[in-house]
Amino acid sequence: MSARVVLLAGPSGTGKSHQAELTGLPVVRLDDFYRDGDDEAMPRSPLGIVDWDDPASWDGERAVAALETLCTTGSADMPIYEISADGTVGHRPVSTEGSPLVIAEGIFADQIVSALKDRGLLAAAICVRHHRLVTFARRFQRDLREHRKPPFTLLRRGFLLLRDDPRVVRRCLDAGCEPLHPKAARRRITQLLQAAGH
Repeated sequence: MSARVVLLAGPSGTGKSHQAELTGLPVVRLDDFYRDGDDEAMPRSPLGIVDWDDPASWDGERAVAALETLCTTGSADMPIYEISADGTVGHRPVSTEGSPLVIAEGIFADQIVSALKDRGLLAAAICVRHHRLVTFARRFQRDLREHRKPPFTLLRRGFLLLRDDPRVVRRCLDAGCEPLHPKAARRRITQLLQAAGH
């Protein structure tokens, strides 16, 4: 039987990756499907750098294809992307390990809700939410820790994203995502597992 996907969408810094890890389920990091930074079609932010928060910077078709392979065959090869390197730096195997659910998390998860639903692979789509200031602080700390860009660039980007967070949440809700705080999201995933008899 095929596995199905639980999408965790929402603004950068809301804790999607952390919530995904806490479930103990196989995890696909959708942010690893960014296009390479030297792609001329990559959008640019007002800061003059690649706009990593524009859906055009991300390859949704490739992400859906990889998830479909994973869910139907039980394993797939996933890219490893580093924003600091502006590109793919390797690959990693992911297996369902017999799980009925796979977590796919990323800021563009909402972009593939309909594609997964059309393929019968969607178990749920969740928009993980926090207060905007909490998200701002978490995002800035994470980006500093991972040395994504110089601190001043990260701070300027953080303020731009703070202003943009409500639009991202609205985009997720329009795509059919259920808005939940982190603990409620974990409870929802537990319910899905129980319903799948796992």
